[in-house]
Amino acid sequence: MELRCGVEAAAMTAVPSPPAEASPGPASPPSPSSEGCGEAEYESLPTGASLGTHMTAGAVAGILEHTVMYPVDSVKTRMQSLQPDPKAQYRSVFEALRKIVQTEGFWRPLRGINVTVIGAGPAHALYFACYEKMKRTLSDIIHHGGNSHLANGMAGSMATLLHDGVMNPAEVVKQRMQMYNSPYKTVMECIRTVHRTEGLGAFYRSYTTQLTMNVPFQAIHFITYEFMQEQINPRRQYNPLSHIVSGAVAGAVAAAATTPLDVCKTLLNTQENMVLSSINISGHLSGMANAFRTVYQLGGVAGYFKGVQARVIYQMPSTAIAWSVYEFFKYVLTKREMKKGSPC
Repeated sequence: MELRCGVEAAAMTAVPSPPAEASPGPASPPSPSSEGCGEAEYESLPTGASLGTHMTAGAVAGILEHTVMYPVDSVKTRMQSLQPDPKAQYRSVFEALRKIVQTEGFWRPLRGINVTVIGAGPAHALYFACYEKMKRTLSDIIHHGGNSHLANGMAGSMATLLHDGVMNPAEVVKQRMQMYNSPYKTVMECIRTVHRTEGLGAFYRSYTTQLTMNVPFQAIHFITYEFMQEQINPRRQYNPLSHIVSGAVAGAVAAAATTPLDVCKTLLNTQENMVLSSINISGHLSGMANAFRTVYQLGGVAGYFKGVQARVIYQMPSTAIAWSVYEFFKYVLTKREMKKGSPC
């Protein structure tokens, strides 16, 4: 989820209409909706939002993004297994959810959601705060304050380093708890066991793969999002529907394109015993190159796209939620700050 917010058009100021000719008679009193305390129009994106606003809005958006579609994320993790248990082989996302609930209990698709909430809040708070700050700084250098796609991409890449640094350990624990026949019943049990048997490095074994996946994911996502905005929201106003549609399309395209890297990341995170034993690995699989070779060895080219349906179905609403929630909370919090500082 990682996203670009603060749409460039937020900086555009509305061009006032030419004054109408004065008509005879008494002047009409100013409308309270257009005068008064300088109330900005709802459609206008707030500018100059504070660091706390970006972090709060980002944390809320990140938590909702990851939790609302969490059951589908659980299915995606299982469908990416290279050698799944016969009882955990699914043909579609909805069949998987139905089967999991029927055979493993109603709450089973939500196992591990608590560690996701713990990780997603601070990870997305840092991501959005870093992105907004670096975007403004780099835009001033590259394009003298104007919008720069290069600045946006560089800022997103820098923000991804912080986001993944916080989120990667949570991803390791989450995916191990999502797997079929997972031996872990609680988050703390999983953390203690992994730390005791594999060491602290196990929580960052997939970090380079995660970064390798998220950098192109963000690039594809930004390009697609900007293209969609140009088509359906050319004036770049705050339009919730345009954020939802553009975010969903961008998320789907980026998710499908980066599925091979996500499959490798899942393998490094879960360290599936059946997979490792089948290729005579007694220890632990590490490194992106080894993961790529293992996936191809066991699944061929098709192995790189295991779970692509679940990944796209998960990412479309997740990205749409992140965009709409972030912009909404940023707008609300900024308006509140403006009212506090207003003399009236």
